[in-house]
Amino acid sequence: MILMASGRTDIVAFYSKWFMQRIKEGFFDVRNPFNPKLISRINYDDVDLIMFCTKNPIPILKDLSSIKKPIIFHITLTPYKKDIEPNIPPKGHIIKAIKKVSEIIGKDNVVVRYDPIFINDIYTLEYHKKAFSKMCSLLNGYVKQIIVSFVDDYKNVRKNYKILKYKKLTDCDYKEIGISFSDSARKNNMTVQTCFEENALVEYGFIKQDCLPKELAYIMTGKKFKEQTSRKGKKCHCVEMADIGVYNTCKHFCKYCYANYEENKVNDNFSQHNPKSTLLIGNIEKDDIIKIRTK
Repeated sequence: MILMASGRTDIVAFYSKWFMQRIKEGFFDVRNPFNPKLISRINYDDVDLIMFCTKNPIPILKDLSSIKKPIIFHITLTPYKKDIEPNIPPKGHIIKAIKKVSEIIGKDNVVVRYDPIFINDIYTLEYHKKAFSKMCSLLNGYVKQIIVSFVDDYKNVRKNYKILKYKKLTDCDYKEIGISFSDSARKNNMTVQTCFEENALVEYGFIKQDCLPKELAYIMTGKKFKEQTSRKGKKCHCVEMADIGVYNTCKHFCKYCYANYEENKVNDNFSQHNPKSTLLIGNIEKDDIIKIRTK
């Protein structure tokens, strides 16, 4: 099994203490977001690989060496300021943390996500091109793979349109991004790819690759995994993962976030977090149904 921590919230940034406690106790309980009374129990012994997804790896750095499982880190690093990403630590601190993660688990296992890209009157194409180039130069030797994606029409994105004020990207915009980003990545010994985008930009030098392909999962674990069933109504070729996160619990409050689709619930949900609970948010109730998840 591949454990994902997490696509639903930033467990590393805000819930690392809970995560390490769950490893110590040997299992994770995950409430089904579509059937709240159903709980999946994941035994840590059944975990073959951990995929961390975060915008701030700093809180878990001191614990990484004690995790005796293969690890992949996807770290999102974007050049937006406090108007868009109000609670992200200074980007220089994140750069240093990425380098530290790379030193601990190896650069082959660290992926940086420049995600999502949107443009407006402040965050222009030129702004992104310069920011991406600087990021690549700062991470040269520590990261080999960059993944980019473009802003999607999520509920939270629509709600925050007056802040984001994003413009529709044209074919010329995509071309300019593709050529510039490919050049910056190549000069710094990196590859760049998109994440499940219609515009894969391969004609401009991007590689065609999945975020977590089954071939890499096999290399790291010696096991074969199924592909995810679907995403956005289409086939996604990344391997199947068990996400242990909870939606509407990320305190970053990024204005483009898909996981905080009801921002007004985040603080209340966060207040229900208990680092000693088997669940990320709340506790097991008497009428909950617990089932062991094995894959």
